[in-house]
Amino acid sequence: MNIPRLSYPRIVIIGGGFAGLSLAKKLAGKEAQVVMLDKHNYHTFQPLLYQVSTGGLEPDSIAYPLRKVLKNYPNILFRLAHVEEIDVQAKKIFTDIGSLKYDYLVIATGSETNFFGNQALETHAMAMKSIPQSLNLRSLMLENFEDALLTSDLNERNKLMNFVIVGAGPTGVELAGALAEIKKGILPKDYPDLDTRMVQINLIQSGDRVLKEMSEKASEKAEEFLEDLGVNVWKNLRVTGYDGQLVTTNTDVSFEAATLVWAAGVKGASIKGLDSEDFVNRGNRILVDAYNQVKGVENIFAVGDVACMVSEEFPQGLPMMAQPAIQQGKQLGENITRLLERKSLKPFVYKDKGAMATIGRNKAVVDLKHWKFQGVFAWFVWMLVHLYALIGFRNRVVVFVNWVYNYIRFDREARLIIRPFKKRKYRD
Repeated sequence: MNIPRLSYPRIVIIGGGFAGLSLAKKLAGKEAQVVMLDKHNYHTFQPLLYQVSTGGLEPDSIAYPLRKVLKNYPNILFRLAHVEEIDVQAKKIFTDIGSLKYDYLVIATGSETNFFGNQALETHAMAMKSIPQSLNLRSLMLENFEDALLTSDLNERNKLMNFVIVGAGPTGVELAGALAEIKKGILPKDYPDLDTRMVQINLIQSGDRVLKEMSEKASEKAEEFLEDLGVNVWKNLRVTGYDGQLVTTNTDVSFEAATLVWAAGVKGASIKGLDSEDFVNRGNRILVDAYNQVKGVENIFAVGDVACMVSEEFPQGLPMMAQPAIQQGKQLGENITRLLERKSLKPFVYKDKGAMATIGRNKAVVDLKHWKFQGVFAWFVWMLVHLYALIGFRNRVVVFVNWVYNYIRFDREARLIIRPFKKRKYRD
């Protein structure tokens, strides 16, 4: 890896997501050599991936070069690498570009799509956890409309224009709302010789309400917004299989659809060496204590989605969202600094700043600690929070300009098939 060995302790951070970057910034300028490893050379703002999928934004609007973030921190090095294994005893990691010894190791690899062992779904469904996956989904959806225009088989045409989204969390709800707006405002203009009224958007939830992690009021209002947009909301329905054409469920309800988007679950992106039952829970998240230290292992920590910190309030671990990751990264940065200074560690305390989701134009729901609201004002709050959270001034400006343009013109300029997508060959 061509990394010099200094007299300072070496801290290796695996992952440049919200948690990894927050941690790295806290360690900037400290008497330590910090090495960040990531399989991509950019940070992805995942909350806006659905807008890339639906043509609202280009991918460079929500991605930011990791080297640019870290360039002003001389004690931090970055390497583009895929970490393959951790040797806990030897304090060594193995990657596709070589091996590296560490004094302290932080795993901030985030999460990946969880198909719960269903191989058929994993093969045929579309995931949306990364920029490449979002671009694949965008190409597939646009290709479906092009194919629907060419076929004279009515059943095949309906299948191509039928979209099934599994999982009614924020990702599923926001994607369904965006697709409904495309159906209403864009498809009739782009495809005047296609009866776009036949487009069906089905949102399937295994539980009894959408946005189950939010308040009941937010769930009810979100469902109302979705139905007003023409989305078919299916509750208490569980998808059991998909062969690329037919979606089967645990009831006699089925859907003929050429596109199924899986937004029904995620799991921790653990690494070989720390992936046994001794270290991870059923959700493949690494078990950590109140200081984010991996249980039973010295000098290894985990933060963000991959970390499972159990408490009375969160018996299944903290929510797999950006805020817990950011807060854990900052706190661990302070704790590692205290370790270097031979001081005692401070336990992590999560400060819940609320949750929010947008369902489309002028429609959003926001749950704050002491205030819950929905509608137009919630939509403006959602936009401001996401603009502020984006990394880079350029990205904020580009996203803001795109949003203003899309709002005024009721358009999505990025509906481009940059690279044709062949569904059966899909792999991220």
